[in-house]
Amino acid sequence: MAPPPDGQSPDGSPAFQELSKAGVNFMRSGPVGSNWTPQYLKEEEHLLDVAAKYQMHAAPWLKELADFPASAGVKETKLKELINALKNYPALGVWKGADEPEWGKLPPENVKRVYDIIKSLDPNHPIWIVQAPRGTVQSLAAYNPTYDITGTDIYPVGYPPGGHSLLPNKEISMVGDYAQRMREVTGGKKPFWMTLQIAWSGVAGKGKTLRFPTFAQERFMTYQAIINGARGLIYFGGNLPQTFNERDAKLGWNWTFWESVLRPVVEEIGAHGPLAQAMLAPDSNLPVRVNGQGIEFVVRETPQALFILACDRDPVNTAQVKFTGLPSSLGDGQVLFEEPRTVKATNGSFEDWFGPYEVHVYRFAR
Repeated sequence: MAPPPDGQSPDGSPAFQELSKAGVNFMRSGPVGSNWTPQYLKEEEHLLDVAAKYQMHAAPWLKELADFPASAGVKETKLKELINALKNYPALGVWKGADEPEWGKLPPENVKRVYDIIKSLDPNHPIWIVQAPRGTVQSLAAYNPTYDITGTDIYPVGYPPGGHSLLPNKEISMVGDYAQRMREVTGGKKPFWMTLQIAWSGVAGKGKTLRFPTFAQERFMTYQAIINGARGLIYFGGNLPQTFNERDAKLGWNWTFWESVLRPVVEEIGAHGPLAQAMLAPDSNLPVRVNGQGIEFVVRETPQALFILACDRDPVNTAQVKFTGLPSSLGDGQVLFEEPRTVKATNGSFEDWFGPYEVHVYRFAR
């Protein structure tokens, strides 16, 4: 959830302008704390107008209209009215469908009914379904016919660590585990997005100790999600009032976290950053290998450069690793965001050091 569309950033500039300038191009929208009403529809239309002004898109959450049985005629009518009201807005990006339907035990056929209704009225926008970090590959795959884009939310940072997951791994590298699982759920046939942490009920709820990811943690989780197949990233919790300091409470959003943690991450991977084209490129088929235990990576190619995004999920050890299988024509490569550091590829290979949860991004010019 983004700041209020008419809100301001701490320096007095329009809130959406600040996000867009950094490279944010997407936000979740729709009612908060209520179902869809005529007033919320007006607010959504206004948000879409402001988003378009700053070249951003939105994903209205269908909320109570995201699933219903065949007998729910009133909900079906209301859903159709909502779709028809918003489908032609330039800033509409996707429809956000049922939230965590597998965990909520929503019948897949009810969610599919909504999918079919939307497609009959609006074939031009995808439908996005977010799952909880629960269930099995088989139980999650039952929802494959109900979406165009899926994904999961996972929030590792809190006291005690890893409480959002039921899996044995309680480290921040669980982000990669859940990304791999969503890739398995889709069979590589549909894209998935990962919803990552600003804050959540496990740190901002009653009786909980407030804790945010550090820049290093957020950066690692971001790149690990991308490396393991995520094609979109959502950061959840910037709108939770219980996380606001005095200044942010007046502005209606967690600008403190944005300034210290999230903006620097977005400036690396966002729409205006040096990785923008690499983010859109398909994974390369080059036979690149790495000999380091715990190193995860993905290779992306653009007409201008070859990129390697790599991270180390090992929480303890520091080691020198070797990448091989690169084109023999490559020479010096930039280590982006660590300038002026470089690596030198010789005969299609190079070496570098990785510490615990470290991320390196390499760019080799054509």
